[in-house]
Order: sequence, then structure tokens, then C-alpha cells
Amino acid sequence: MIPLSFAQRRLWFLYQMDGPTPTYNVPTVVRLEGRMNDAALEMALADVVARHESLRTIFSDSAHAPEQLILAPEAARPVLQVASASEATLAQQIAEASSYGFKLNSEIPFRAWLYHLDEGRHALLLLCHHIACDGWSWAPLARDLSSAYAARCQGKPPAWEPLPVQYADYTVWQYELLGSETDPDSIIATQLRYWEQALAGLPEQLELPADRPRPAISSYQGQDVPIRLDAELHRGLQALAREGQASLFMVLQAALATLFTRMGAGTDIALGSPIAGRTDEALDDLVGFFINTLVLRTDTSGNPSFRELLARVRNTDLAAYAHQDLPFGRLVEALNPTRSMARHPLFQVALVLQNNTRASFELPGLTALSSQSLESIAATFDLSFELREQRGKDGSAQGMTGRLGFATDLFDRPTVEQFVVRLQRVLRAVVADPAQSIGHIEILAPEERLQILSGWNDTAQPVAEATL
Repeated sequence: MIPLSFAQRRLWFLYQMDGPTPTYNVPTVVRLEGRMNDAALEMALADVVARHESLRTIFSDSAHAPEQLILAPEAARPVLQVASASEATLAQQIAEASSYGFKLNSEIPFRAWLYHLDEGRHALLLLCHHIACDGWSWAPLARDLSSAYAARCQGKPPAWEPLPVQYADYTVWQYELLGSETDPDSIIATQLRYWEQALAGLPEQLELPADRPRPAISSYQGQDVPIRLDAELHRGLQALAREGQASLFMVLQAALATLFTRMGAGTDIALGSPIAGRTDEALDDLVGFFINTLVLRTDTSGNPSFRELLARVRNTDLAAYAHQDLPFGRLVEALNPTRSMARHPLFQVALVLQNNTRASFELPGLTALSSQSLESIAATFDLSFELREQRGKDGSAQGMTGRLGFATDLFDRPTVEQFVVRLQRVLRAVVADPAQSIGHIEILAPEERLQILSGWNDTAQPVAEATL
């Protein structure tokens, strides 16, 4: 019997409650131009599924615990649906396909759609359930699909070296590494004690100004708005990080905590952040769900300077990284916060600084015009900030781009666009003067402040003359 990894256990638990749902689907769309060989693509997809056991695994509840059942390659050929489309219909067709609900106990968690447009243009939709992949997985998947397609176009099977390990090997190794919680000296017991102390007294939710009250049950519907930081600001943030012997991520975390405190969310700011979880290079070329999530708690009390706050964040984060092996799902079980279908446990805002290799699809006879993940980063969070550094060929800072995902249960787009503007304002302020106290950092534009002070507070009313 192969048990589920700790990360898979949490998704399996949610699947047991919700059934087949697109909430944890990870869709990627590749726009291609040129001559497509449909048959070669179908065989190449089967080759990739045969290579990565995670893509041909189904899940079952045994008498003792849920388990992974790895299917033989011939019993796990992925579905490739081919259809015609136009630019007018493509977005809707992709949206409908991406909403597919995987039956994790009876079908593999991976399938594909190929849409043929006019003038030799195509769109390839690859859909994987999160229980079988993470963001890092797309680079090796794209590389393997590219080499398999090239071989199949020549009538050959791919001639790649066997993978040194598979996801099932990682799962067994994870349990052996963490040990038993009954052993007080085991990694899992030691790290559990750390997190119980680090998160003691954590507020149940982060109180941000929303457009609507939180519903009793989240719809998991989300949208996103773009984030753009220019090259000058990017360089300033890097310099600030170097000065504080911190990472760029820590600077962004401190800035977000500052913004939320200034917006009235209090002084105990918890953010969630994913880490790759691939602690051995043998795992780098695998498709699988390795990611873990850390809860990073920021104390903004006492109106510190931004420089002082960054030092607090640095100390907290380094301690968290030293205890990163405890699976988030086990942490939730241990801390047992008040269960709610309305919010994510322990944190409701995520911060992601992407540094994994971008997926590169290089299919012979085809030009990859674009490759885009359509994963809803707001599916389970109130807000999710996702950023990536842009660099020149010489490694120089060229700005940062990303998106802010938001739960439409709570927020309207204009509100979230203002969050982005205010974050940019905070970042510029701390780069200009990191010694200033966070309580003095202005988050409002002059016209907003004028509206609040002179508009909304202008409540004077004419008083009729009267004799007392």
C-alpha cells in the first residue's frame, strides 16, 4: 500500500467533502502556430503520463487509510479532445473545459484539449488536478512533452533516461524522514512544537475592508487584477533587501503587513506562502504535488520603523524556514482552528514570489506564441498576491509583474485595484525612507484624503433661525 503524501491528504479530504470540483484544477494554455500533428501529440501525452506515475495515479479509501493506486501505462492513456474554435469562441471553450471535475477515485488526474483555429493556429489546454502537480511541475512536463512530440513526429518513442525516483518514492521517504509524533525527538514532533508556539493566539481571520460581508459558505469564485512594479522600484527594493540582509520576499511581506495594518487590519498579520518542498535534486524533474505552505506571522505593534519591521520579518521567516517540513495539513489538524466553510484556515491572504523555471514548450514545426497558467489564485483565499521578477540578459532588475487574485464573494474589482495602487505607494515610500515609522506611511492619494477630510466629513447643515 502506498499512502497519500501529507499534501495529498488535505486535498483528498476536501475531495471527500466536495466531490469532483474544478476548485483545485491547474489549467495551462499554450498558443501555437504551425503544422500540428494530432496523432503525434496524442502519443506524446501518453508518453508523458507513462513517464510520471503521479499522472496515472488514482486514489482510494482502503480499510485503513487512503492510498495511491498507480495504473499501468496502457490503462492510463490520457484523454485528448480535439475541436475547432475561433478567437470569438476560444475563451468560452477553454473556460468550460477547465471546469471539468476529476473523479479522483476512478480516473487519472490529467487530460488535454486541442483547439484548431484558422491559419495554422492552435491552442493546447493541459488540465491537471493539484493533487498530481504544482507550479514547479510544469517545466519538466513541458520539457518531456516537447521531446516526446519530437520523437513521435519521427515515428519513434522518446529516448529519455528513466527518472531516478517517482512520487511514490518521495511519499514513503517523507514519512520516514518526519518520523512519528510519539517520538519527541522526531522531526515532526519537534517542528509541531515550534509551530504550536509560533502561532499561539493567532486571530481566526484577517479583518480587511471588504465590499460585502463574508458569506457562510465560500463560492470559491475569483478574479484577478494585474500588478506591475517598474525597474527603478524593483532596484530600490533589492537594495533595501540587501541593506537589511533580507530577501526580496521579506521586503514584500513587510510592506504588505504595513499596508494591512494601515488599512485597519490590526497588528497581528498572518500571510500564507508556498515553498517548493523539493529538498533533494532528484525530485526536480518530477511532476507531482510537493509544495508546502508556511504561515508567516508579522507583528507590526509599537509603530516600528520599516527597517525595524523588516528585521522582525527576517527573524520570523528564518525560523519558519528552519521548520518548513511540517505539512500544512497536519498543522491545521494539530492547531484545530474553528472550522469554517467561509474562509481558509490560519490565513486568508497569500503572498507568492515566483522563482521556479518557466515552462517552455518547444514542439518541432510549431512556434509557441504564449504559455499561460489559468489557475485561479483566488480560489481558496480572500486575496493572493503573486509576483515574478523580470530580469535582463545581464541579470539586471527590469521590474516585477504579477497579479492580485481576489475572492468575488468579498471584493469588487475597483476595490482590489486600489489595493494594488496602495501597495505600490507603500513600496515607494519605504524605498525612499526605510527609517520612517510605518504609522506615518501614507497609503491614500491626495485626492482620496481630500475626499475623506473635506467631502465625507463635510456634514454641516444650515440651521433655521429660531427663538429660544
